[in-house]
Amino acid sequence: MRQVHATHGSEHQNQNQNDHERLTLDLLQRSADARGRERLRLLDEVVLLNLGLAESIARRYYWRGIERDDLLQVANLGLVNAVRRFDPRRGGDFVSFAVPTISGEVKRYFRDHGWTVRPPRRVQELAAELTAARAELTQDRGRAPTAPDLAEYLGVGVDEIREADASHVCFTAASIDHRMSDDDTPLADALGEDDDGFARADAVTVLGPACRELQPRDRHILYLRFFRGLTQQEIGQELGVTQMQVSRLLARILGQLRARIDREARPV
Repeated sequence: MRQVHATHGSEHQNQNQNDHERLTLDLLQRSADARGRERLRLLDEVVLLNLGLAESIARRYYWRGIERDDLLQVANLGLVNAVRRFDPRRGGDFVSFAVPTISGEVKRYFRDHGWTVRPPRRVQELAAELTAARAELTQDRGRAPTAPDLAEYLGVGVDEIREADASHVCFTAASIDHRMSDDDTPLADALGEDDDGFARADAVTVLGPACRELQPRDRHILYLRFFRGLTQQEIGQELGVTQMQVSRLLARILGQLRARIDREARPV
């Protein structure tokens, strides 16, 4: 019995949705033939009839740093724009046309007021163009356009389309304490760190040839100082010289290495 009631409720909901779509289309068709105040009245009826659609889209963007009332107002503005731009004589479904139009209006508002990390201007502008392009292609083709469709329509590369699509993640920054969905690992534990090995590899590459040009005694002094970590006094005791002499020897050796490296780095 419960299953029968559920099926009946679903059918009733679908019927209401179909009636809503037919009424919306009827009002839009009548507005296309009307003029003046009569046309504005019919368009206003379409807006009032579809306020729930605007609210449902605005709800997707809650908790992203913009006040709810502002988002709802912007979504309603997008609905008004969609109603005014939709041409029933070209066919197509109004909802399929309105959703990207309203979403685009909300995304533009985020672009101008909600960036946490601001992407390059070209990405922002392309993201705005995508909204209008999606609405146009959806109405013309009766389906949501793919990334290649949008790239061809806008005359840009597919990678640029994907970059612009991905820019919405710049609206909010994730906390480093955010738990990853897969194994509950904090985001901070998944972030990479600087690898000191790269700096060491660069130093070895640069210093290796220069050190090989040193006299054996000079290389031994460098070994004692920088590999064994002996102080100047301890090096002097091992070599049988004073600490002051070790200091002068190190200054000369390091100066020689620096001159050799500078000479190699000088452009030809």
